[in-house]
Amino acid sequence: MPSRSLGHRAPLFWVLFPLMAGLIVGRLAWLPLSPGWWAGAAVSLAGATLGFRRVWAPCLVLSVFLSGAALYELKRARLPEWDALPPRELRTTLHVDRMFSPRPDGKSVSGLGHIIASEALLKELAGQSIYFSLVMKRGTPPPLRSSEIAVIGVLQPLPRNPPNDTFDGYLANAGVNFRLTRARMLATTVPATTYGRFCVSALHRFDRLLDYGLETHPDLSGVFRAMLLNQQQELNDEQNQIYMESGTFHLFSIGGLHIAAIAGAIYGILMLLQFPRWAQVLVGAALLWLYVDITGGSPPAVRSWIMVMFLHGSRVLRVPSSPLAALAASAVVVLIFQPLQLFSASFQLSYGIVVALLLLGLPLAETWTERWALFTNLPKAAWCWHHHWRDWAWRGFIGLIAIGLASTLISTISGVTVFKLFTPGSLVANLVLIPVSVFVVLAGCLSLLCGLVGLSGLGLVFNYAGIFILAGVEKGVRFFVGLPGVYHAAHFSSTWLGFTALGVVMGAIVYGYAVHWELKRGGFWPPFALTVLALVLGMRFD
Repeated sequence: MPSRSLGHRAPLFWVLFPLMAGLIVGRLAWLPLSPGWWAGAAVSLAGATLGFRRVWAPCLVLSVFLSGAALYELKRARLPEWDALPPRELRTTLHVDRMFSPRPDGKSVSGLGHIIASEALLKELAGQSIYFSLVMKRGTPPPLRSSEIAVIGVLQPLPRNPPNDTFDGYLANAGVNFRLTRARMLATTVPATTYGRFCVSALHRFDRLLDYGLETHPDLSGVFRAMLLNQQQELNDEQNQIYMESGTFHLFSIGGLHIAAIAGAIYGILMLLQFPRWAQVLVGAALLWLYVDITGGSPPAVRSWIMVMFLHGSRVLRVPSSPLAALAASAVVVLIFQPLQLFSASFQLSYGIVVALLLLGLPLAETWTERWALFTNLPKAAWCWHHHWRDWAWRGFIGLIAIGLASTLISTISGVTVFKLFTPGSLVANLVLIPVSVFVVLAGCLSLLCGLVGLSGLGLVFNYAGIFILAGVEKGVRFFVGLPGVYHAAHFSSTWLGFTALGVVMGAIVYGYAVHWELKRGGFWPPFALTVLALVLGMRFD
């Protein structure tokens, strides 16, 4: 068994797993007493970890577990007395934390914020996270992120644990406890910060640069900007449907694929400019963060940025690193500052797929490459150019198949659980479209760079290169989803079955990696067998 992809150490898993378990228990409200008691117990156990060497491991695990349970309650910050109250009118001042994509008709905008000040009798609402939907007057600009606005609307509390596949579930996993609907903006009490206005201005400029010269191709230009700027509202209804049915809609949400491609382009340019290594990391981190924040700072993009920073930071500090360790570190950082993300489909899907790639996909690819190696009877020194080329292509093909199968385990279960779609054809679609979409992202990145430095003519070339690729992609996807059996409307008979199946398959992947995928302990078969079993026993077609 090749060991290049095995045996990587990630000590922070000792923190990550009990932290996740504590958050889950906190959500289920299985622990009595207040979070303050559990936080105090966690501190005491942390002290015992330092004082007693023989029991440091169980003390550490239990301390982190209790901290996770307390952290959930503290971050959720619910007001139970509001659960029995009916909706009521509220006049308040909000700090705008995030704006969602506007509706096409421009009549309303929505976003997330937190309450700065409220009526004298409702002071307990101060600091509460809230979802707001504003009815906008014609010609009135929407509020900007980081601004403070006075609003009036109807306030309604969210249930404690709404279903994960609903919009209320999404809001609850973002730490939101209230909805403010049918609201009107009365005034902007504090304008957006200079940095906030810069991000909005930069986004508009990016939008113009990526649309430059493409006015006669609005549909393809919309897809191009959706992929580069996280603007899914640019996709029309038919495009939304075909990419969802093919299992490739994730290409239009800025995440690991986009951040990795753009990070590679940025660091490649900095290397060509002969920046010192420490400057490459610092300048690259700043430029990459600007891209993440300008495009909306979505949670998947922020998580990917954190992971990239851990990987590149290890280069500067000259410490041993691995993608697995960077993954664990980024997950711990995210859950400490945003613990409720653990329960979002985005967190589970993105981290689940990366874990499957690292722990299952890469070892499987190495095993298959060794088992089915080409030209084993011919010494490598005697290879001709075509032997090297064919070997490289064969290894790449096997790697794509192995990585695709590993990621499909997670995406298939998540697709049925979250999107109510069973997409067996997504493996083939993603094997083709993920590498192709990297070229689209790079074309867009180079277009933005050329436009920012005044080379608009060269930027136009990259714009046309991007939409030329996307035109082929869209035609291929339209044909693909028309084939029988590519997708089916389906769901799990109970929602908890889907999340349980996902957890069991993830556990099987972690166990298999821990035992080096030894054949006597099941080899690579258990995760695949468990996925098939979950689908056969729990999935129902609509």
